[in-house]
Amino acid sequence: MKPFSAGWLAAREPYDARARNPAVLDALAAAVAGLSSIRIVDLGCGTGSTLRAIAPRLPVRQHWHCIDNDLGLLERAARLEPPGGVTISTEAVDLVRDLEATLDGPVDLVTASALFDLVSDAWLDRFVVETAARRLPAYIALTHDDDIAIEPSDPLDDAVIAAVYRHQRRDKGFGPALGPGAASAAMARFERAGYRIIAGRSDWRLEPADGEMQAAVLDVWAGAASEEGALALGEVVAWLTRRRDLVAASRLGLCLGHVDFLALPHGNRQR
Repeated sequence: MKPFSAGWLAAREPYDARARNPAVLDALAAAVAGLSSIRIVDLGCGTGSTLRAIAPRLPVRQHWHCIDNDLGLLERAARLEPPGGVTISTEAVDLVRDLEATLDGPVDLVTASALFDLVSDAWLDRFVVETAARRLPAYIALTHDDDIAIEPSDPLDDAVIAAVYRHQRRDKGFGPALGPGAASAAMARFERAGYRIIAGRSDWRLEPADGEMQAAVLDVWAGAASEEGALALGEVVAWLTRRRDLVAASRLGLCLGHVDFLALPHGNRQR
């Protein structure tokens, strides 16, 4: 499975749903509790996983405007059968070029999941400026950070993980990516813009029973280490073989660090 493919997104969705921070979700629900309806722009929507995860926590009447640049994923999002009172529209948008346009018009909330570690510092600045200018709250979930743990340890873990971090900072289409520094950078920018931040951990904890996903993650990491040239190919293969042996024996544990946060403008927005 390739990252961002429909198959990968389907495979990861249960882990994302399990990891989302409940305190941040509670804060989001409380922030919009006074609205009889809510209009949401979901950036990088994929097949609609954010909608599926949080729509039950929001007011009954919702309209989701789902944004992505992948027509295949958008087509799947458009076929969703949402709960009663929830409507969906989709739009193919290049978020590098047309971010500002996605935030125009009647909007009450901006959401994004597993997106911000892909964006650049310059794009983040634009996002915070445009969001703050409209005094929009933002729910940003499942952003990778630098908290990765593997048990039991292996002598090559540190080298592989360091290569993964470097790979995460490559250009993912937005310019050089913020990678594992994205969540802290975003929260700091919002705070400087006068926002209140509610944040919490949303780590993936992959236990021995999650062997299929463990193997998929290890494959991605080995590919990143190989592309970075951090280790000789033979070392990468040997590391991956040892790790896969532990997966097969149900003896591996993984923790992949993520952060959720809600950025709330001070004062109440009127509509």
